[in-house]
Amino acid sequence: MRRYQDKELQDLHFARRRRVVHRPQPLRHSPEVRCEPACGRVGTGVPVNRPGKRPGGREVEHGVTLKFAIFGDSIAYGQGASSAADTVAQRLSADMTAHDLPNEVRVFAVPGAQSRDLRAQVERGLAWRPQLALIIIGANDLTRLVPPEQAAAELAAAVRRLRAGGAEVVVAPAPDLSVVPWVPPQMRLVVQAGSRMLHDAQSRVALAEGARVADIGMTSAAGFAVDPGLFSADRFHPSSAGYAVIAGALAGPVRAAAAVARSSLG
Repeated sequence: MRRYQDKELQDLHFARRRRVVHRPQPLRHSPEVRCEPACGRVGTGVPVNRPGKRPGGREVEHGVTLKFAIFGDSIAYGQGASSAADTVAQRLSADMTAHDLPNEVRVFAVPGAQSRDLRAQVERGLAWRPQLALIIIGANDLTRLVPPEQAAAELAAAVRRLRAGGAEVVVAPAPDLSVVPWVPPQMRLVVQAGSRMLHDAQSRVALAEGARVADIGMTSAAGFAVDPGLFSADRFHPSSAGYAVIAGALAGPVRAAAAVARSSLG
């Protein structure tokens, strides 16, 4: 059965390479920073927002401004969103500000990243000394057939490093790729099983390392399965509407972690 699954997932990998034609294009030539209009600069953690105002322009109360770092892949980055305000980073930052949790968010995520790439992202992020971190990872491990235990071990190391650096961590494990429109119907059960294996392995190690787990991968899948409008034009990444669903699922765990981080700072 495992050999059959591997073959089917390999077919899926090549299908994705044929059909997904959207690629993030850099706006500025730099060996370290890549950017898109929807997301601002990424990779080195250039700020995506500035702290200090609630949505609508009202000033927040003076107090601790949390440093909020986002790591991971294209979903963490915001690929497919129509504007910066629609990305996970901006939506979660605005949600925290609206709940009297002033913050500055920086995105260290890079499109196409696998779990093995978290190590370099986290090292860059720790130089900024964040108090709150979000990791969204797993889709590219699935499409590249990375063994679940290997991907989970890389995630565990990233969480451990962030926790040792003093950050509260929220992990969003692998999504259910069986709902992606270009996955052939006859392959959906196999892809769903592979997604579940990685999702569960990631959840176990994240909890063991002291992170919170925001289960967006499986719980949000039903909406993506029935609403094509939640996908962007490439039929793989979320649209702005899709990011609203994802951010809504993440908001509660992120706010809870932010409250703990703020209390620890006095």
